[in-house]
Parts: sequence; structure tokens; C-alpha cells
Amino acid sequence: MTETTPTRRFGFKRWIVIALILLGIYFGFIAGGIFKPVAPGVVLPGEPIWPGLSWLTNTLLATLLADVVLLWLGWSTISFMRSGKLVPSGVYHIVELLVEFLWNTAESTAGKWARRLLPVFATIFLLVLVANLIRLVPGFESIGYLQSPEAGSSVKGYPIVQILPGVYALDGSQAGQEVPAGTAEPQGLCTTCTLVPFLRGSATDLNFTFALAIVAVLAVEYFGFRALGLGYLTKFFNFGTMINKPVFGVIDAGVGLLELVSEISKIISFAFRLFGNIFAGTLLLAILGALTVAIVPSFLYVLELFVGVIQAYVFGMLTLVFISQAVVGHGGDHDEHAEAPAAH
Repeated sequence: MTETTPTRRFGFKRWIVIALILLGIYFGFIAGGIFKPVAPGVVLPGEPIWPGLSWLTNTLLATLLADVVLLWLGWSTISFMRSGKLVPSGVYHIVELLVEFLWNTAESTAGKWARRLLPVFATIFLLVLVANLIRLVPGFESIGYLQSPEAGSSVKGYPIVQILPGVYALDGSQAGQEVPAGTAEPQGLCTTCTLVPFLRGSATDLNFTFALAIVAVLAVEYFGFRALGLGYLTKFFNFGTMINKPVFGVIDAGVGLLELVSEISKIISFAFRLFGNIFAGTLLLAILGALTVAIVPSFLYVLELFVGVIQAYVFGMLTLVFISQAVVGHGGDHDEHAEAPAAH
């Protein structure tokens, strides 16, 4: 048989990426700098996506968008399974790889409880993963509406560029300026207003991370009681040995109370770990993007992509590990109750 030399591909996509980087450098730093990145204001709570809609914040809208993406992935997977095709392709191929990875992780960590814990583990992982990835889409935290600074406040403002009626972006070609206290919006376009983005990363809002942390900890307690019944409480209130072994009994009781404090502190640990990493990454992208050329933010995007995946895995994995520990008996009298329920 004669060996055929594979034809060298032109790499058209590679040149598209290089061209976009060069265009970013040109428009951001050569052609007036209108599209130069601008470091946004540091705001912790979610902001209304429009004046008067205080119940719908930009972080909540981003979370709903992540939910829509997950529903689309599920619908695409079901459609492929019903098509009768045997070879995975497209979105189904990615979903199959994710499900296989999640199942192997759950099985190696939770053992016989893997089937029961997989839905919880997979839901948390996929939600955090999608929420972390979609925030990297251009337009997040950079396009929104104008808002005049509140009376008595002093914030850094920038001139703005109108994209559509009521939709604006910051103009990074001019230096920031301090807004005098109580400055009101003049007629026409406000040149010292703050920009409220329509979309902001879900995990940059403590409401999202705390809600997810509470759900994770409640799942831990639920499966603990499901596996051990009321015997699960002996993990926190272990006073049974105080009569027979007074010294060690007091130590066991103290350890149990420490476990109770540890269980509550998991909520804070879960919430602030995810919030801190994602919020810091958002500021890093904005600040270094405003100070450096376009190629540096490109590498930072790759870093943030990696961080988003790792944080989703860490949050889901810790939930899985804590549940796996909760379903294990804490004494010989309760070990027999830690069996996984039979599948129906």
C-alpha cells in the first residue's frame, strides 16, 4: 500500500482569530480608542436591568439565560436520542462526554449511592459551569443603560457611546473623571454617568452563590437523614458515652458541637469561594484589558475559562463528598442503615 501524505490544512479559523485580535488592537488603541476596554465600577449586589424593574436584576437575568442554555442542551440531547442515530455528533457528543465524566466521578466517590447523588452533583456542576462560561460572551458587564450618580456619591465616570436608543457603551478613549457629589444628568447624553450592564455574571452576586450553597447543604442533610434516620443527629449531639466514659464522653460531645458549627459554616465557605474567584476574575479581565494590548486579555480569557470549569467542578465535587460522608454511619449501631435504597 502506498502511503498518502495528508494535505496540509490552511487553518482558516486561525487567521480569523488573529484578524480579530488585530482589529481589537486597531480600534482600541489606534483609531481613537473608542472600543478600548474600560474598568467597570465595583458593585456587589445585582442591579436592575432597567429603571423601575427592581425585582429583575442583571445577575438574575444571566442566571435565567444559563437555565435556557441548559434546557436547550437537554432538548437537543433528547432529540438526538429519538432520532435513532448511533454515532454521537455535535451537541450530543459534548453532553455524552460530560455525563460519562460526571457518572465516573460520582461512582468513584459515592459508590453505591452514585445513582441517587448523580442528579444533585450534575445539576450543580452544569449550572455553575454554564453560568461561568456565558459571562465571557462579549457584551456581559459592558453594555447597558445610563444612571446618574446618587447625591452625595463620588464615582469615576466616562464619556459614553450610544449604540441603540437607550443602549450605551462606555467610551474608553478619554480618561475617567471624578463625578462631583450630587451631579445631576444634563440634557442629552450624560458624560459622567455610570453604566448599569444588562447582563452580569451570576456568581458575581452573593445572592446566587448563597442560594446555591444553601441548596447544597440542605441536600447534605437530606441524604444524611435518609440514610441514617434520626441516628444522623448523633453526629452533632453525641452524649451517649458521657455516663460510661465521662472524659471521652465530654470530648465526643464537644466534637459533635464542632461538627454542627462546621456544617453551618459550609454555607459561608461554599458561597464565598465561588463568589471570590469569579468576581476577582471579572475585575482582572476588566482592569488588565483597560491597561494592556488586546493580546493579553485574550490569554486572560483562556485563564478565566479554566477557572470557570474548575470552580464548577470544585463546587459540585465538594457537595458530592459531603453527601457521601453524611450517608456513612457515625457509629456501629447505625452502619446498617447507611445502605442505598433499592432502585425502583
